[in-house]
Order: sequence, then structure tokens, then C-alpha cells
Amino acid sequence: MRPNGTPRFDQRVHDFSAGQVGVMLAVMILLASMPIWTHRLPPLSDYINHLARMYVIAQGASNADIARYYAIEWQIIPNLMMDLVVPWLGRVVNIYLAGQIFTVAMFALIVSGTMALHRALFGRWSVVGLISVPLLYNHIFLLGLMNYLFGIGLVTWGLAAWIAFERWSWPPRLALSAAIVTVLFFCHLFSVGLYGLGLLSIELHRLWRHRQRPLSERALTFVLPGIAFLPVVPLMLASPTLGLASEISWEPRGKIDGLMYVIETYSDVVSIGLTAMVVAAAAWAVRHRLVRVHAVGWILLAVGAAVYLAMPRVLFASFMADQRMPIALAFMLLGCIDVRLHHRLVRRGFIALLLVVLAVRLIEVDVSWSNLSVTTGEFRSSTKRIKPGSKVLVAYAVSSGGDDVADLGLVHAACIAMIERQSLVTTAFTVQGKQILHVRPEWRNLVDQEDGTPPTIAQLIVEAERPDPDSRQYWREWPSRFDYLYVLFTGDETQNPDPTRLTLVVDGDRFQLYRINKPTA
Repeated sequence: MRPNGTPRFDQRVHDFSAGQVGVMLAVMILLASMPIWTHRLPPLSDYINHLARMYVIAQGASNADIARYYAIEWQIIPNLMMDLVVPWLGRVVNIYLAGQIFTVAMFALIVSGTMALHRALFGRWSVVGLISVPLLYNHIFLLGLMNYLFGIGLVTWGLAAWIAFERWSWPPRLALSAAIVTVLFFCHLFSVGLYGLGLLSIELHRLWRHRQRPLSERALTFVLPGIAFLPVVPLMLASPTLGLASEISWEPRGKIDGLMYVIETYSDVVSIGLTAMVVAAAAWAVRHRLVRVHAVGWILLAVGAAVYLAMPRVLFASFMADQRMPIALAFMLLGCIDVRLHHRLVRRGFIALLLVVLAVRLIEVDVSWSNLSVTTGEFRSSTKRIKPGSKVLVAYAVSSGGDDVADLGLVHAACIAMIERQSLVTTAFTVQGKQILHVRPEWRNLVDQEDGTPPTIAQLIVEAERPDPDSRQYWREWPSRFDYLYVLFTGDETQNPDPTRLTLVVDGDRFQLYRINKPTA
């Protein structure tokens, strides 16, 4: 050790080989996916709803009850990746396993894409990109935004390809980029924006790097990459999603929350502790000049921050449009960071820190999921008490239900009845322009077609006792129009709120299932 604290590098060893990097990538993905494989139905918010749609796509045509309620209308929608992959798998394996395979593939795509971006920028394969593995479990993932997260992996691979093939002539390079844009469009519209943000940062760097060249030449090469985005124009014009363009709103609060969602899962203490460990290690590495950030990373950070601050909260009727952006930037920025791992001590320290951070994160998630899966399993069992082909109404015990991260797995749990009992469920995603799953016309007035919040049980009681003849809510006249009622986020001593109209079937942990007594003439 030198007097200033800098390690001696007189006994150097080579960095990890490409083969070693590949083996470590496979091991890390295997470790990170353990909670996915050990929990058949991960307690993620939107995931269960999406999985129910996958079931309808895969099995709906052969099931009379599902076909009676639902129809699949294939359209050009920028939210189809899961719909194209999982139902195909669901014809080979059960739909739960198909969802697990898709999730693990998404993990592998994100991590390998981060490493590929690093390879394109720094010219070698490195284990530095494995820092992204603990970040796979984040708040956006807990919300179950699967297509968006899958698109992040494709974005990093696309940016890596754009840099790696810089010496190609323009026509094949633009053709490849246009193909990437088209695939990203069917992942999520926001994925296209992320890819554009990354390309802008790369081309701004190249514009500066070639600043000695004539201005006309630099201007032409700067705008040419935009040609790859032309396929989005006819796709959007042919998409019903364009009709949602007016559904946009800004919310100045919550920007800090969006940053926290990058590291936040179940325990704030664990998140803060892990962040402190990584920051301390990064500070040590910076002090000893072991860390290098590519210029593209600095540009991406500046441009991304500006876009994030300007982003609306709701865009194309998609909520959290801005708050889901930081996790994508985090993976992209990790691909722009390099750490010198030539010294044996640094290599061992890096791997040790990575394993410790990943182990703590996995233990946190697995323990939380094991506790939450008790409720999820109980909920799934409760669907066996529902008569096949029934109409199921969903309500909240309190209006604040679902706000706690521990309750996310219950928000759309009622959609399990679509898979297990082929039921009509009021909270299934069937919004025109956002999903290809639609309710048949004769049943559309029974479901929420705006992805809104379910009514509270108090609202249902008021509607039953004092019906509003002018009401256009889908739960109006609910005693005569539905067969079962799920009340979510109940307490330990929750009583039957309306014994005349409701008969308790299952009193579960945080939920109750009631059979609705049909009114007499």
C-alpha cells in the first residue's frame, strides 16, 4: 500500500476473460431468478392482470365461458410483446410457468443488454454491467409493467448495435435501427422514446468528437439516424392508441419518488443500506481513479434529466409516464461506466460487494414474497368457490387500498378467476387502444373500461339502497347483475357489510369473497 492509500499495481493480472464474463452472467441471472422460479404467482400488481389476458389469448377460443365474455381483437398497439410471446408458451406449458419464463428472459435481456452497451463503448466484455443485477428488483417491476421493462433490455441492445456497427454504410445501419424501432414499438411506445433518447446522446457525442469536420457534413450525419423512426408514423396512424393522445397530464410532485423507485422495493432500511454500500465503494474507486464514465454517459445523464423533469405523469392514458423513466436511465447509464479490475484485490472486492448486495436484495424479496404468497395462494384457492363462468365484481374495503407496496399483489388478484374459473372480472384490462382483450358488446357495461379504481364497499351499499337512475357506473344495480363480489384490503374484524344481499363464502387475509343474493321480484 502506498503512503497515500493507493494500492500497488505492480502485481497485475489480466481482467476477466470473455468466457469468464459469460459464465458469471449466467450464474448471476440464475441467482436473480430464484424468487421467480420459487413463486408460481409473484405478487406483482399488473402482472396477474396481464397473465389473465395471456390465458384468454391462449385458451379463450376453446373455452365456451371465456369466449362468451371476451374477444381478442388483434390491432397495431404499442403494448404487445407479452401478448405475442407468453400465449405461445402457454400452449406448451401452463400459463403460470409461461409467465415465469417470460420474466426470467426479461431479466436476462436487461442485464446482457447493459453489458453489451458497455462492450460497444469500451471495446471489451466486462463484469461491470453485472451491477445491474440487484436493480432488477425495483418498484417499477413490483408494479408489473412487464412490456415496458422488456423494452428496456431491447433498448440497451439496440444502442449497443448502433455503436458497434458505426463503420457500416448508412443504408444497412439505418435498416437495422428501423427494425429495432419497430420491435420496440410493439414492446411499448415509451421504449421507442428511450431508444431515441439514447441515440440522441450518442450522436451528440459524435457531433462533438467530429467538430473539426465541415458543419454541413456533421449536420447531415446528426439528423440521418432519425430516419429509423419513420416506421413509427404509419404504425401510430394505424393504431387505436393514437386516440388516447389527448389523455395527458402533468404532476410536479413525485419526481423524487420516481428516483427512489430505482432502488426501492419492500424495505426502506434495506434500500438505504445497499445504496450506502454501493456509494461508499464507488467513492473509494473514484478516489483511486479506478472508475471511468464514458462521455456518452454524461450526455445521457444531462439529456435524460431534462426530459425527466419535463415528462408528464400521464401520457397516452398511461400513468406514471415520468416515474418509470429513471430505472431505464439507470440501466443505460450503468452500461456507460467502466471500472479497472486489473488488480486482484479490486477484482475480489468487486465480486464480493456484488454478491453481498445481490444476496441482501434476494433475501429481502424472497422473505417478502413468501409472506405475501400466503395471501396470494389463499386468494387462488378462494376462486375454487366460484361457479365457472360467473360474473365477478371487485370492490375495495377502503379507498386507500393498494397504496402500500405489500398490497400490490392483491390489486388485480381477482383476475385469477379468469384463469381458474373462466369468469368475467370487472378489473380486467380491456381499454380500447391499450389492449387487444375486449369484452363482448353485450357485457361491456359490466366492466371498468378506463382502468380506474374499483368502487368501495360503501359506494356499493349506497347504490343498492338508493339507486341512481342516471348513473352510468358499471357497478349500478350490482345485486342483480353480478354473481360474486371480492372485497379487497379488509381488516381482521371486517364484518359482512350487507347480510341481506351478500353471503360470505371466504374470509381471507386482506380479502373477502361474497356470493351475491339475487333480489326477489
